[in-house]
Amino acid sequence: MRQIFATDNLIQSVPRYNIAPTQPVIAIWVDDAMRRTAKLARWGLVPGWVKDPREFPLLVNARAETMATKPAFRDSVRHKRCILPASGYYEWQTLPNGSKQPYYITLAGDEPLALAGLYSSWMGPDGEEIDTVATITVPAGPDVAHIHDRMPALMRGGQIDAWLDTKAVRFAEVEPFVVPQPAGSMASHPVSTRVNSAANEGPDLIVPVSDAPDNGTGDKSMTVKAKKSTQLDLF
Repeated sequence: MRQIFATDNLIQSVPRYNIAPTQPVIAIWVDDAMRRTAKLARWGLVPGWVKDPREFPLLVNARAETMATKPAFRDSVRHKRCILPASGYYEWQTLPNGSKQPYYITLAGDEPLALAGLYSSWMGPDGEEIDTVATITVPAGPDVAHIHDRMPALMRGGQIDAWLDTKAVRFAEVEPFVVPQPAGSMASHPVSTRVNSAANEGPDLIVPVSDAPDNGTGDKSMTVKAKKSTQLDLF
């Protein structure tokens, strides 16, 4: 992480294969001393002005089209931009029978993703401070539009530096980076529906499975009832 994202510190973390909203994720931003720092933050942004997070909706994602005007995000858009490093992400395709098939999605070259995000630090009544983040989503690019109509915004190369430099770079200058990835950029494959439960972990979750689900003839490993959960339709 220090080599790829040039962080001034190193976070020791075990590999995670099924991170769900409200769980800690690694996020990178520039601190007050202008150091690029990796931190653990809660996935689900809580603006600093919120009095009781328990009564505030879970903001896992910020839509690129509206984030600059939404009260919950507009301060972070200008002053608290971050990236979330990841190897890939999951999205669920709705099948004709109403079930949902999960896919694991990566960059075509298999290099690490830099998901564009926003962060906020919430101060509790007893002085506790909690860092929280939300990922930014855009309309799906051509490589993944058949899976879902949204995808995370990704920063590439020098875009990462500009995105993180909220002191010198205005949002208007980095807004053109917040777009779908072009054709040929992304790769995907179907994975087991075991990923639907946040209780399941391990590298087997990203192993490809057949992309021709058996809907009712014996193989149940790839089908799931069309039931809403926090793991489905993240974008």
